[in-house]
Parts: sequence; C-alpha cells; structure tokens
Amino acid sequence: MATEYRVGTGWDSHVFIPNRTLWLGGIEVTHPLGLAGHSDGDVLLHAICDAILGALGEGDIGTHFASGDPQWHNAASERFVRHAVQVARRDGWKIANLDANLILEQPRIQPLREALRESVSSLLEIPSERISIKGKTPEGLGNPQTAIAQVVVLLCRGAEAI
Repeated sequence: MATEYRVGTGWDSHVFIPNRTLWLGGIEVTHPLGLAGHSDGDVLLHAICDAILGALGEGDIGTHFASGDPQWHNAASERFVRHAVQVARRDGWKIANLDANLILEQPRIQPLREALRESVSSLLEIPSERISIKGKTPEGLGNPQTAIAQVVVLLCRGAEAI
C-alpha cells in the first residue's frame, strides 16, 4: 500500500473576557482575562481539532460537538482533540506534524512555547519535535481583545507512514 497524505487547516478565534480562566493548548495560563466560548474557549485546541477533522473530511468541531449542546458547556477542549485523534486512528491515519500560529497581543507565547508543545504532544501522542507553535502579534490590525489560532496538520497512512 502506498503512503497517503492529507493536509488539514484549522482556524478559530475567541474574544477575551473577565472572570474566566485562560486555557491555551490544554494548559491553564496565568492572565487577567480568559477566552469566551461555550466550552473552555481554548482557541488553539479548537483549531487543532478542526485541522484534524478537516484533513479527514469529517467536518469540523461543531459537527461533532454542537455549541448549543449543554453537555459541552465549559467542557475541556482536550476531549475534542482526543476525539479527533481517535477518528484519525480509526481509519489508519497518523499525525505526521503540526504547525500553529497564535495571533494575540497578550499573553506572550514565547515563555509558554515549550509547555504548549509538550501539552499538544501529549494530546496528539506524537513527539514534541514534530510540533511548532509560534506567537504572532497583530501589529495594530484587528481587535486587541481577540485571540486567533491557525493550524496546519499533515496526516499520513500506509507502508511508509511515520
């Protein structure tokens, strides 16, 4: 069987709000504001979930976890990513690598980068060396009270798959 590849992209955004814990990449981040959302608002994990599901042709996070469903209210986004990984494995796909951009004014990503990579590595069950997480500032564009995540994931399956 020849090796097959699929690429998926994910994008998500949430606005910062008071009185909410900030979750990024499955880790709790010390910050005065958190991200709005029906679940925990983890913008990075939501984009990762969308990238994996998109590569598989399985819709998006809302297809699998409707935002109007009360069972997902304040849910940990790790559940969504684990589900996407299980869907990929069910069909023989492996995650080859992941590249992510977090676009936000604060918090700064550089001091969090390794913890984010380790957390995502654990969720995806791949070495952290195959995960890139970069922080970017919008440089005056857009709303400074918004966090945006962009993710690209490469899936592979077959004889030569990772």
